[in-house]
Amino acid sequence: MSESNPYMMVGERLCMDYINTVSWRESAQKRSDWFTSYAKLVDWSIHADVLTERQAQELIIKAEEKPAESAHVLNQAIELREVMYRIFRTISMEQEPLQEEIELFNVFVRQYYQLLQLSQEKDHFLLEFKCSKNPLEGMLPPILQSAVDLLVSKSDFKRVKRCEGDLCGWLFFDTSRNRSRRWCSMADCGNRAKARRFYQKDK
Repeated sequence: MSESNPYMMVGERLCMDYINTVSWRESAQKRSDWFTSYAKLVDWSIHADVLTERQAQELIIKAEEKPAESAHVLNQAIELREVMYRIFRTISMEQEPLQEEIELFNVFVRQYYQLLQLSQEKDHFLLEFKCSKNPLEGMLPPILQSAVDLLVSKSDFKRVKRCEGDLCGWLFFDTSRNRSRRWCSMADCGNRAKARRFYQKDK
């Protein structure tokens, strides 16, 4: 969660990177939310390959024309992120999420999965989200789908882990063969922990 690179994508899954758009989650003093505006949400969505540059430009124009609607979408985006965080953080602790959190998550599932439709490519079929009545929320369905795909996988969701860095709070999908990953990034929290160990050893 480097301050010099606010768009670190280390979660290994879209939903994990989306959850990690709050730096220093567990620090009251240092906590910082990246989504301070609808434009910031759009900007992150470009970086995450959820939106193209052209789509993003169109959404920014629409947001300027409908500031109340874009503010509502931003609030929805943050609410979705936070319920996902609480669910996956609980899973990373090898505990069962609260039923009330699942119900909150299902509100979004019911809202966006009604937009799913089957489309045919040359030699296969795809499930795709058709356009919402409110294009300003167009980045949210694929993020939700990423979380659903992870949750319904019988073994993959067990690879969700929480960074061991003090006050970091970031989550990630452990792709290591022996499930030994401990940090959001070795170059960040990993290095800080290493430096702390050396300091304590010398001391």
